Amino acid sequence: MSRASTDPPTTIDGPPSADAGADAATEGQSPPTMQCMEVWGGNQVADSAVAVGGLDAWVYCRPFEEADGGGDVYYVSACATGRITRLLLADVSGHGAAVCDVAGQLRGLMRRYVNYLDQTAFVRSMNDQFVDLSDAGCFATAVVTTYFAPTGYLSVCNAGHPPPLVYRARDRRWSFMEAKEDPPADPASEAEPKNIPLGVLHLADYDQFEERLDVGDLVLCYTDSLIEARDAAGNLFLAEGLLDVVRGVDPSDPATFIPRLLSAVTARATGGLGADDVTVLLFRPNGAGRRVTLRQSIMAPVRLMGALARSLRRGGDPMPWPDFTLANVGGAVIGPLSRLWKGRGAKR
Repeated sequence: MSRASTDPPTTIDGPPSADAGADAATEGQSPPTMQCMEVWGGNQVADSAVAVGGLDAWVYCRPFEEADGGGDVYYVSACATGRITRLLLADVSGHGAAVCDVAGQLRGLMRRYVNYLDQTAFVRSMNDQFVDLSDAGCFATAVVTTYFAPTGYLSVCNAGHPPPLVYRARDRRWSFMEAKEDPPADPASEAEPKNIPLGVLHLADYDQFEERLDVGDLVLCYTDSLIEARDAAGNLFLAEGLLDVVRGVDPSDPATFIPRLLSAVTARATGGLGADDVTVLLFRPNGAGRRVTLRQSIMAPVRLMGALARSLRRGGDPMPWPDFTLANVGGAVIGPLSRLWKGRGAKR
């Protein structure tokens, strides 16, 4: 959907370098670790790896026609205690000056909600942001995920985006990561628009569902260039075709999975993947971050006070207020309280 812009890209924040992913893959090293209260990402060229909040993540982004920045936007954030990791992948469409500012605006929202365990308010704010930009023809599809390391639950919200894929290590099989639909209690509710692209409707409803992730599982998010590629017969791959390609790629080395996947897609696609931005986000639980150390507990309020002071400066980032839930705030002090959060309606 997106096409690259020639305007200056949004700056990547945080520790990974542009070739961090390649370095980690080549040298067998662990990805560089994000610090608490960081937001990392942007809309420009990237081939990077990062570890945060119990997850390892790899991001590859190649804007259309090798431009410096494009319409695909990716972000990763870490909360004040390092237990909450949020990952965003958005595919922005539109034109004009408003599009140039979208990545920066999304970073501000990521920063504002960095400590929120429930991502509902974040997704609602994203939609409101794009509604305000709708006059400029700007809207977006997006997939938002929030991982809570103490319980291993991943919350997923999909706003008109291609469905993520999940690899279950116990089954050794890839499948679509989608909500299990229950029949609506009120048949009239079927007519209400849900999970549509951001910016299309001000009062749109966005559902979220939860999945338990185990060490060894993988989650793959991507933009539509991978499903809009065409095979030798001229047919679109679509999500099912991409899933078939993914199942043919060995998942044993996540650090090299994305380049091997892109090679496999390119080998099957007539014309390759050069007609659009290409962005892929892969992440896995690493078993860390289940407990908050004493130092993290002490430093969390210190970081919040520092963030408050910086937010009061002219042009400062939004204040990342904490989410005052028992699992979030209480769990940062008394570890077992973290286990109160298992997602809304999630099942083991």
